Amino acid sequence: MIQFENVSFSYEAGQPVLHDINLTIHDGESLGIIGANGTGKSTLVKLLMGLMPYDGTIRVDELVVEKKNYAEIRRRLGYVLQDSDNQMFMPTVFEDMMFAPRNYGLSAEEAEAKVDAVLKKLGLTELKNRYNHKISGGEKRMAAIATILTMDPRVIIMDEPSIALDPYNRRAVIRAVNDLSMTKIIVSHDLDLILDTCRRGVLLSAGRIVADADAETILHDRGLLEANRMELPLSLT
Repeated sequence: MIQFENVSFSYEAGQPVLHDINLTIHDGESLGIIGANGTGKSTLVKLLMGLMPYDGTIRVDELVVEKKNYAEIRRRLGYVLQDSDNQMFMPTVFEDMMFAPRNYGLSAEEAEAKVDAVLKKLGLTELKNRYNHKISGGEKRMAAIATILTMDPRVIIMDEPSIALDPYNRRAVIRAVNDLSMTKIIVSHDLDLILDTCRRGVLLSAGRIVADADAETILHDRGLLEANRMELPLSLT
């Protein structure tokens, strides 16, 4: 479904961030992308979304990630940003959730029905008419996920979904992720979250894929993780 073929990227000439990435992500997979700071994890998913130019080829359902295909590709990919404040830009949760379905041509009644169905599925009905500046960080993170789901994406991409969350809200995010049936790509330093939500893991180091295997296999390998400036998940120590 998603293919990276010999993909490289540099923010500045002569300072590559990603080197010759080859990766295939199949329909329905739950993939965790891990690595120490500065290894290119967030950059990789930004390239997938067409947010920056790159060398090589990225395909989504055989559509090359290039300008002429951006609109169609972004209808298939839902991207939950690391900072929910950068995603929730309308006054209320309801208005944010209505934005995509209305722009995709649904009537107001159809869009609101979709909003209500997503909120019910995630157990967030009480957030519908709340103001974004008056909800907690955990509530805003869940609302951001809900907003993306109103787009009916084929793939949901989450960048550090558990960052700065308390244990209660972190568990709520894990439950929500595990209840989703679409392809999931999760970028995170939270290795316990990856262990709880992902079947497959990819470990990046210095802009290269150094491991691609069952997530449990990678996350139980102390030597591999420590060699790449990471530690075992807390639940395994």
